[in-house]
Amino acid sequence: YNEAVMAQPTFDTEIQEQDGVINGPFRFPIQMLADQEYGGHLSIHDGDQAQELGFSGAPIEGPTHFSQFDPLLYQIWGQQWYEFGCISSHFKNVVVEGDEVQAFVELPADDAKITKIWAHKKTGELVLEGTASLGPDHPETRLDALMASRDTPEKLVILELVKIGDKSPNADTVHMNFDQHLGNSYPFTLDNKLEKITEKCRWYMADEVNNSPWGKAIIPTEMISPLVGYTKSGLKGAKGPSIGLFADLEVRMIKGPLFVGQDYVLEREVVGLGESRRTESVWIKTSIKDPESGEILATTLLNSATLKQSYEKYEAEAKRIGKEL
Repeated sequence: YNEAVMAQPTFDTEIQEQDGVINGPFRFPIQMLADQEYGGHLSIHDGDQAQELGFSGAPIEGPTHFSQFDPLLYQIWGQQWYEFGCISSHFKNVVVEGDEVQAFVELPADDAKITKIWAHKKTGELVLEGTASLGPDHPETRLDALMASRDTPEKLVILELVKIGDKSPNADTVHMNFDQHLGNSYPFTLDNKLEKITEKCRWYMADEVNNSPWGKAIIPTEMISPLVGYTKSGLKGAKGPSIGLFADLEVRMIKGPLFVGQDYVLEREVVGLGESRRTESVWIKTSIKDPESGEILATTLLNSATLKQSYEKYEAEAKRIGKEL
């Protein structure tokens, strides 16, 4: 019995069930990107920048909400969630500091490897919706379906130089230590995040490695995105200065989990382009590989949407390439 207890992640999350759906409590996600910089300027996570673009306040980074799903999905799939789990999310509305957010997971049918997830604010406003699945051979995810349903725009302005099939020129070796500052893109450390993360878990902690099933501290699901994003990709990107935000994000484990302090090799590829009334977007798939074997351990799929109104030359360049506004 004691060994079984020691092997548990011991989340401090009260889980409720009703009508085939489980949920955690309302949480207050914390803003940690107020000082984020990219391209030599502040990001949408700066309050003044966000308000200039019509937002009520600085959005909390989308992956922050993934932590609220981990206890729910662990309850469904156990340790396998961290080894083979995939969370695939379409973000619907921004969350600012002070908003309360609650996560929901539909209980899957017997032996089903995929289910629906969503989160909303206390006001009822939907924050995100998507799927959670269990691999390593994952069923079609929310973002798989979303990408398949969208046409590629003929002409883009901010992303004029970006092409589907573009690949990072060089593999990038990264790691994440507890006290490692992640640079201008993510101006905090993993230790900083663990102090404020919405769901506490012993498997994330340096002093609890002996209680981890793998004998190592694991990188939380929400921190996989910073792991692949804190270094430059080498890919051609949006023209600037311009400001973007996460529209969609998927984190998929194939042979996980990923560990604190361990080296990983990143290979990135542009797999989609999109456009809405307000944004142009690029879909980038990142393969996270074992540096010795070359085996793919996990992937991320990010749809980064750049706000047209944030690019001062948008109208002039649209006219130059013959794009209708």
